Amino acid sequence: MMSTSVSPERPLSALQKRILLSALAAKNGRRTPMAGHKTRVVSRALDRLITRGLVIGTGVKTAKKWYITGVRLTPAGRRAARALAGQQQRLPLAAS
Repeated sequence: MMSTSVSPERPLSALQKRILLSALAAKNGRRTPMAGHKTRVVSRALDRLITRGLVIGTGVKTAKKWYITGVRLTPAGRRAARALAGQQQRLPLAAS
């Protein structure tokens, strides 16, 4: 797993926004396709999200590079994804 501190001063790229929204949608049970993106571009965007501390990457490390097999949103990543989606967070209230 790879993660570092959050760097909020730099804006997110369009691809990074899409990855965050896709991860949030997948967590909520919806799927959004990411067809058409090259593996290298997506891997680079994921590496940058990991560096910013918005996602935690899991994968296999070889002598030369990491092969990311999965990502998981951090709490900061969830907040960023909700802000991008414009969704208000639901309060965990018990149903009466």
